[in-house]
Amino acid sequence: MLEKQHAAPLFSSKNQHDEAVNLADYAGKKNVVLYFYPKDDTPGCTIEANEFTQLANEFAAHDTVVIGVSKDSCDSHIDFIKKFGLKIDLLADVSGELCESYGVWREREKNGVKSMAIFRSTFVIDKQGILDEVIYGVNPEGHAQAVLEHIKSM
Repeated sequence: MLEKQHAAPLFSSKNQHDEAVNLADYAGKKNVVLYFYPKDDTPGCTIEANEFTQLANEFAAHDTVVIGVSKDSCDSHIDFIKKFGLKIDLLADVSGELCESYGVWREREKNGVKSMAIFRSTFVIDKQGILDEVIYGVNPEGHAQAVLEHIKSM
């Protein structure tokens, strides 16, 4: 598990437009809220994405970009964004490399069946690339507002 005050793992991953997004692109310019979610267009993931979208302008006003990550494809992300009018970038970590580097790809048990899945988690990365906040096991409702309050206190 990652810890606060350590360097955030660098990444380069494709967004919904099949364009590379790199953590290094934001160095010295923007804080990054990197949130991992299990699957596009599912109940909790939709709540979380909609709440981050509703607050997108406030995050931007505090020099912060919000980026969601799942193992869904770019096409799936485009459909999800269009369906709900999302205003955040979504990274398509189809290889799982980004999920692995942030420690969110984990075994879970549901109805007695073990499988691997993304553990809903959020990382606040400051402009210097340092993990300012690390939250594993996120409850999606109200999460975006709590993260915004943290950003305001930085």
